[in-house]
Amino acid sequence: MNIIQCCAPTNDSNDDIKDQFYERLQSIMAKCPRKDLTILMGDLNAKVGIGNTGYEDIIGRHGLGERNENGERFSNLCAFNKLFIGGPIFPHKRIYKATWISLHHTTDNQIDREPGEVLT
Repeated sequence: MNIIQCCAPTNDSNDDIKDQFYERLQSIMAKCPRKDLTILMGDLNAKVGIGNTGYEDIIGRHGLGERNENGERFSNLCAFNKLFIGGPIFPHKRIYKATWISLHHTTDNQIDREPGEVLT
C-alpha cells in the first residue's frame, strides 16, 4: 500500500509553482507500483465540481459547484494514474457536501468531502 500526503498550492498561486508541484507529485506517483493500493490525500485545494464529463471513470456525479483550475489539474493527474476520486461518488444532502459556507449562507464550497478515498 502507498499513502501519499500532500498540500497543493492554492488556485491563486503562480502557474509555475503549480506546475512544479504536480510534476513532483507525478514523479512520486510514478514510483508507486501499479499493483499496490495507492491513497493520495491531503489539502489539494481542488474543486472537482458537479460535472464529470470526460472523467466518468474517476469522478462521481455528486460533487458541488464548478471545477476550478486546480480541480482540472487534479482530475488530469488522477486520470493519468488511474486514480478514483471518492468524495463525489455517493449522493449526500447538500448540507453535508459543503466544507465551507459563507457567513450569510449565500455561498458554499466543496473542497473534497473524503480526501482519503483517492484509490487505484
